[in-house]
Amino acid sequence: MSTILVTGATGTLGAPLVERLRETDHRIHTLSRHPDPQDPNAHAVDLRTGDGLDAALNGVDTVVHCASAPTGGDIPAATHLLRAARANGVTHLVYVSIVGCDQVPLGYYRTKHTVEEALLASGLGVTVLRATQFHQLVAAVCAHAARMPVMPYPDVDVQPVDPAEVALRLARLAQEEPAGRVPDLGGPRVESFHDLARTYLDATGTERRLLPLRLPGATFAAYRAGAHLAPEHAVGRTTFTEYMAAHA
Repeated sequence: MSTILVTGATGTLGAPLVERLRETDHRIHTLSRHPDPQDPNAHAVDLRTGDGLDAALNGVDTVVHCASAPTGGDIPAATHLLRAARANGVTHLVYVSIVGCDQVPLGYYRTKHTVEEALLASGLGVTVLRATQFHQLVAAVCAHAARMPVMPYPDVDVQPVDPAEVALRLARLAQEEPAGRVPDLGGPRVESFHDLARTYLDATGTERRLLPLRLPGATFAAYRAGAHLAPEHAVGRTTFTEYMAAHA
């Protein structure tokens, strides 16, 4: 039995991951900025500063790093985590990244790739899993766009996946030996954003005319080319239609 710590434990991915890991025989610790005050194994740490990180990692064997902030801060967070993991004898660090982070020239994607490279070059035992976009992200984009009289949507394909299914893979990886970069994990099928937007409107009972958007630049070109997709790794089972039926 080992001790596994999950960063970002209260987030979209971290929460189902903690549930999965608590079904195992391992000791599970959690880390977030707003932990459960009733949980003695929940640590309040802001990875951007690293304050309290050494105490949280004391006695930990494996870290699953799910904490992430699209608005910034992932690189200093990873730097603090690497230093503390090395100082406290952590033997395995599992990191969840994004499919296409080395091909889509978006700032957040580039940051993810930078963290990947830093971890893999750190000398620690590391496992890196890339996943496609979560159902919640697609739904959030649709919800924002549906506020307008005409609903714009990016004219690209997407392969959304249920974070609970990503959590299942991460839970397995956390209990195995470090494996470097492992095969990507994609949603069950590649769909046009037009169809996903229509699914969202139908599920929420919203009437909008759909307006496709094509933007200039390398980022949109990479999306149009499918750099963010993993059709050969369509492991997920829950479709966006099923997700919206359950959460509309």
